[in-house]
Amino acid sequence: MDWLTHQIPVFGAALAVVVVERLARAPRTDWLINLAAWAIYLLAGITVVQLVRGWQGASLLDVAQLPGWLAVVLFILVYDLAEYMFHRMQHKIPLLWAMHSLHHSDPEMSALTTSRHFWAEPLFKTITVWSVAAMIITPTPAAIAVYATLSLWNFITHSRLKIDLGRWSWLINSPAYHRRHHSSQPAHFNSNFAALFPIWDVISGSYHRPDGFPPTGLEVQPRSVSQLLLWPLYYYRNAD
Repeated sequence: MDWLTHQIPVFGAALAVVVVERLARAPRTDWLINLAAWAIYLLAGITVVQLVRGWQGASLLDVAQLPGWLAVVLFILVYDLAEYMFHRMQHKIPLLWAMHSLHHSDPEMSALTTSRHFWAEPLFKTITVWSVAAMIITPTPAAIAVYATLSLWNFITHSRLKIDLGRWSWLINSPAYHRRHHSSQPAHFNSNFAALFPIWDVISGSYHRPDGFPPTGLEVQPRSVSQLLLWPLYYYRNAD
């Protein structure tokens, strides 16, 4: 029940951004598929995913011994870097890409694209980057709460709101910055992987300043619940 309770602010953030998108007269999106993918993802989160446990041992850095603000900052940086590293792997490792391609398949990226993920992705995150992050740093309740709140920003970055930070785009992810990552134009591929802080892209050389709001989507797109459930197999069979 706790896991479901934690979804309440997520639902609230999604609804708020969707309303703003509609008020801004953004084009209609693939919302039925997005909602179906989200429902499957949530169902997996309270069933299958709960069967897998990540690292439960000691951490290299016990932030409980640090000032509260520093513990929060370090936790956010470590976990944002972990998300960044996993995202890079999703674009390099064929199996991970087959799953992640569902997220990129949305022809009209919007706030609801935020939760358009293949249901098994958390299984791989739990045993890889989330476990590594847990080995590095011990979370505090305050750090978890702040990180969870900041993660709601993802609904903004995936939205169709025309927000472009221009020369300051390296400071924090934004709709223009992330749309370049989702772009269907080959010249934009493999850029702007950051979840929250583009500094990781700057350091690794994958940073590119946004240049407009290009089209998004893949040629292979889901059309049914069965395709969402078995997405990697469907993608492999239909991708060129």
